[in-house]
Amino acid sequence: MEKRMEQIIKFLGEIDKFKSIERRTRVGNAERHENDAEHTWHMCMFALLLHTEIDGKINLERALKLILIHDLAEIYAGDTYAHDPVARQDKRQREELAAEQLFQKLPEDIEKELHELWEEYEANETIEAQFVQAIDKMQALSQNVLTNGKVWKENMVQADQIFRYNEEWSNQSPRYKDIFEYLWTKAERGNMFPAKKG
Repeated sequence: MEKRMEQIIKFLGEIDKFKSIERRTRVGNAERHENDAEHTWHMCMFALLLHTEIDGKINLERALKLILIHDLAEIYAGDTYAHDPVARQDKRQREELAAEQLFQKLPEDIEKELHELWEEYEANETIEAQFVQAIDKMQALSQNVLTNGKVWKENMVQADQIFRYNEEWSNQSPRYKDIFEYLWTKAERGNMFPAKKG
């Protein structure tokens, strides 16, 4: 086998580890934690079904590439819980090193493409990156509502923290606002937030 193809096949084997990276969120029946691969698949479905509803200018192929790449660095860096301020302090640095370590296993042209996609997502400047960042948070919010706020309660994440965390994406368009308000109302009516501290 030529070296280029060998590098690609080995890389595809290496990223199997993605299926074992647990997130704090849980799957729908709340019996176990969701993994990064499941989160990524679900985000792809969000993108497929919502891209024309949100903005007809979104390039779906580009958005799907960003989704598939955006969390791969967690294979080496691990998942960082959104509501863990200590772990988030060096998140960017850890993930940048991990992305470099992972993508360098590929042929140079593919390494460059994947790294550029990862950087595009992180920079959050293109319409596709903004869409993907929004559905990244939207999927997590939806998953927490689907599991009746179990993870919020386990980690004592207060309603105001959740609201602030979702404020930026939910204010980007009226459609995002509708989705956020629908999920937020379900959470409030379902008493999904933990009791206030103190």
